[in-house]
Amino acid sequence: MKIEQDVSLKPYNTFGLDIKSHFFTTVQSKEEFIEAWNFPEYKDFPKLILGGGSNVLFKSDYRGLVIVNQIKGIEIINSDENHVFVKFYSGENWHESVEWTLNNNLSGIENLSLIPGTIGAAPMQNIGAYGVELKEVFDSLEAIELYTGNILNFNALECGFGYRESIFKHSHKGKYFIYSVTLKLNKKPNLRTDYGDISQTLAEMKVDSRKLTPKAVSQAVIKIRQSKLPDPKVLGNSGSFFKNPIISETQFNKLQVVHPTIKGFEAGKNLVKVPAAWLIEQSGWKGKRVGNCGSHEKQALVLVNYGNAKGSEIYSLALQIKKSVKENFGIDIEPEVNII
Repeated sequence: MKIEQDVSLKPYNTFGLDIKSHFFTTVQSKEEFIEAWNFPEYKDFPKLILGGGSNVLFKSDYRGLVIVNQIKGIEIINSDENHVFVKFYSGENWHESVEWTLNNNLSGIENLSLIPGTIGAAPMQNIGAYGVELKEVFDSLEAIELYTGNILNFNALECGFGYRESIFKHSHKGKYFIYSVTLKLNKKPNLRTDYGDISQTLAEMKVDSRKLTPKAVSQAVIKIRQSKLPDPKVLGNSGSFFKNPIISETQFNKLQVVHPTIKGFEAGKNLVKVPAAWLIEQSGWKGKRVGNCGSHEKQALVLVNYGNAKGSEIYSLALQIKKSVKENFGIDIEPEVNII
């Protein structure tokens, strides 16, 4: 295994930030990962595990060891009358894994098509889109305890999934490396087309509702995402930068009096989820450019690097947006992206 020095992380973060890591390596197996993590020469340096780099904002160069996860593999480990249990190793690309399920006539994650990143990042924040969350198909994961090298198994309950949340973002942050994720996929589709523009897009695609397939739903989701979200290869971004805030029903009702067009969705007993994109747009940020970065013209929730932006610039923009939303609506919006 080779440890390199002062390596540019531009190819390893979807914001396209040209920052450097003081030390850098890639791993293709569990053994290589454990070896890299335990290198005596780097034991006192901070360490960061990167997958697709799609959910991270670097404010400056990383003064430690970056380990890029390239551990790949897909295995069918069990099945019953209705389900197939598939183990995905954590370095697998998420969207390519969705395509694998479709090509093998399995469903459950077609609504999560085109989400950037790797399998290993998916349970960390319980990824979700278009009415579906990972926890709905999650069976278990294997995680390496970083300071012992032991492999532990976690079921859905033990992962503590919430809205874009899990124990791996809080109580277990920095303690484990997610090695593999096993999903419980459906042999018989239970298709979700009631969220967002999926039904309308399927109609525009002239898909016969009586012959609807998981692949058609996936294609509709891809079409919607591509129409709204910039391609990171063309315009650096990390997808949705902020989480949709959840507020009390009482607070929402008060806001509705002042802002009759405010949108909200039930998020549990006496709770309402408010679209962060709407809050940001109403605060005047949609399409606004500040220096080398800005809020995207088609989706206010997406912060973009127009070229040569520094991570500190994007972070400063995020703070300004957060302050505006707080002043206008009394709502705190929090980053979905990890700030390094």
